[in-house]
Amino acid sequence: MKNEDVPGLIEAPASDNSPALCRGDDNASSKSETKLRSGDVSLLSDPLRGSQGLQAGETHKAASLPRDARLPINRCNLPAVILGSRTFQRHPMPLVLDGVAELHGDLFARLDVASTPAARADVFRDYLTVHFRLERPEEAGFTGRHKGRSKANYVRMIRGWSFDSDSREGAVLKGWVESRFGLTPRYHGEPLRDPNAPAYRRYLEMRSHGLFGTNALEAQLDLVYAYCQYQLASQHASASHVTLYRGVNHMGEHEVLESGRGGRRVILLNNISSFTCSRERACEFGDYIMTVDVPLTKIFFFCGLLPGVLQGEDEFLVVGGVVEVTLSTL
Repeated sequence: MKNEDVPGLIEAPASDNSPALCRGDDNASSKSETKLRSGDVSLLSDPLRGSQGLQAGETHKAASLPRDARLPINRCNLPAVILGSRTFQRHPMPLVLDGVAELHGDLFARLDVASTPAARADVFRDYLTVHFRLERPEEAGFTGRHKGRSKANYVRMIRGWSFDSDSREGAVLKGWVESRFGLTPRYHGEPLRDPNAPAYRRYLEMRSHGLFGTNALEAQLDLVYAYCQYQLASQHASASHVTLYRGVNHMGEHEVLESGRGGRRVILLNNISSFTCSRERACEFGDYIMTVDVPLTKIFFFCGLLPGVLQGEDEFLVVGGVVEVTLSTL
């Protein structure tokens, strides 16, 4: 997938005359939907889908994110109970990680003057290489037998995830999402439901081993997310969602909260999951295809964002929570 074109984008409304309120009904839905065509890509314009928050007049019934799937605090501008809800999927808002813009203003100033996505990617790589001394680990205090841990950087975490999401690198990414967004992991090699269970302790051990001896690895991931959001906003300012797909063999592997007609389900995703923008590619991974409209603000990384990091599969790494999906067969 080329960086310049993300298929399946869903456009936000050009304007919104209703005041935006941070409250809403998880069961709200649009009464009308207009389909637009852009080449072979179907774009949907829905007045309830945008980056302006929830609409006036909606009522809040209950948080759709289970209590055991969230933390009471996070390092984001919205609490987990909101950003992980089904309401947020329909009415997304920007997600801002604490301190990133303030500490790295120079990076975003340089990105502002870069004229192309490729140039911005070069600026981002150079900034992280210099700021975190990725090519001069001794300047960051790496010596002796621990020097090899300097290679455990943001690139290795994302590549490690692409090979095995239940690996040590996968545990680091899930732990980063838990820390920043307050969404707890639901699966890592096996279900994670009880923080006191052996499965959860194994996850914590893998996460700790992945972070040990690294140079501010989670701060590097903060910048990856912020850069991804910068690129998406720069290239697709009018879009709010992207339609993504995931191949599955058994829905029993997922936490299904509600079932409806026409293959509709409400499910709780793991706190970070992989999707693809290619339905044909998703068919290679399961007998059923799960289709979901993902808010752009929930995308942590996608294939083509940094050339050479993710290869093939048109993969998107998506922050989790409760989502509505449509299940279909091949």
